[in-house]
Amino acid sequence: MSGREGFDARVDLGDIQGLVRFGFKHQTEAAFLLLQVKDVRAARAWLSSADVTSAITCKQTPRTVLQIALTSAGLRALDVPVDIIDGFSEEFIEGMAGDDNRARRLGDVGANDRKKWDWGNAERTPHVALFLYALPGELEEFRRAIEQQIEPGFALLSPPFVTSAVDENEPFGFRDGISQPTLDWGRKRAAHDETRLHYDNLSCLGEYLLGYPNEYGRYTPRPLLSLSRDPENRLPRAEECPDYADLGRNGSYLVFRQLHQDIALFWKTVDRYAGGKPADRDMLAAAMVGRTRTGEPLVPLLTPPDSVAPSAAAEDLNTFNFDSDPRGTRCPLGAHIRRANPRNADFPAGTNSIVSKLIRTLGFDSQARQDDLVASTRFHRLLRRGREYGPAVSIEQALAPGATSTPTGLHFICLNASILRQFEFVQGAWLMSTKFNGMRDESDPLLGNRVRDFAGNPTDRFLMAQPDDPTCVLAGLPQFITVRGGAYFFLPGIRALRYLATC
Repeated sequence: MSGREGFDARVDLGDIQGLVRFGFKHQTEAAFLLLQVKDVRAARAWLSSADVTSAITCKQTPRTVLQIALTSAGLRALDVPVDIIDGFSEEFIEGMAGDDNRARRLGDVGANDRKKWDWGNAERTPHVALFLYALPGELEEFRRAIEQQIEPGFALLSPPFVTSAVDENEPFGFRDGISQPTLDWGRKRAAHDETRLHYDNLSCLGEYLLGYPNEYGRYTPRPLLSLSRDPENRLPRAEECPDYADLGRNGSYLVFRQLHQDIALFWKTVDRYAGGKPADRDMLAAAMVGRTRTGEPLVPLLTPPDSVAPSAAAEDLNTFNFDSDPRGTRCPLGAHIRRANPRNADFPAGTNSIVSKLIRTLGFDSQARQDDLVASTRFHRLLRRGREYGPAVSIEQALAPGATSTPTGLHFICLNASILRQFEFVQGAWLMSTKFNGMRDESDPLLGNRVRDFAGNPTDRFLMAQPDDPTCVLAGLPQFITVRGGAYFFLPGIRALRYLATC
């Protein structure tokens, strides 16, 4: 297998860092190193020759994997020319913690205030992030070797973030990693904006990699350089502007947030609402997430697998949308998975007849107007690559008398070509917003910070519509997840990484 079957010949897998294509789940051990430049010449020398793993499929599973990403502060610390840095997006240049308005939109207020972060704020902004992955038993030696290599040029901003062994379940105990977009590596999606009447998991490559058409059929802005800036032809040429060298092509913006999860608080709170009844406790927790702990969605699967046991394939548990549950009587409208991925198309659901399309488009269908409150999902997808940290905590341990919060959570990592349209939109308009899907006074039941909105209204409710009874309201939800740090990075193509280290 060459690793290129079904791939468009214009996609250079050898220039793409492997994290875009792989989750590296065989490499069950991982450590993330946040660095600051202390010697520019030494830092550039190491970056120009670091052994970065590409997206090409290897005949043998790599024992170790290295991926490298840089912040805008890192580009400045490496003396990259200002005009090159200015070609990146405004969000990347300013940084995750660089603006008060951005902090409010992202929910980084209250307990999440960036002034309280362990890293990512002011002088504790990383310049470079190294993502190390290894087969079982291989990480410690690999990490020591890398730390020795980088010592002349970099200083560690904090102790390495060593992750937990890969587990299908996130720290609260729910199966995770099920819903991921399918990247159009074969580039079969038309390179122009086409109306989608049905939710489709296939997503344009340009939604995650710069230098390719996105779902609008356009190329996301990125640094394009005159050919005189690249006389040795080190960079790819821009697909839509061949007379320019494309520094962004095959690169992606990487969002990294450290999320502390209070497992004891979560399960004790749910248990209290459930009156201590295990079945009701599981039901309420599943309603907040939108899935059972084994990963089965609360709405019917479109193509039911033979089994919905814990071993059911992730793709089998991902074949659903919310068309059959418009009022949220099965999966609450504010459930986490419904906010993170509404699974809607460009127009509200309906038949394919001309009359039906006209009714929906012109707004004569009252349900269509309600459905149209949520923006089309295909423009806001994220490719998640996070890893958990800390010890596993069972429900029984979390509910035990005296159980308290442990240093457990998620290193949330996602890839996208537009930080503003993808990560910041999902985080601000869907997860943190109290107006999502026409609701009020409630934000995401898991990620919400419970800070009152500008009008002084509460954000700590969770509503569950009932088929025949009044809506069930859970009020006074505490904050279960707290942000401990974060930053925006550029995960460059490998050729671009070498260029940035020598320009």
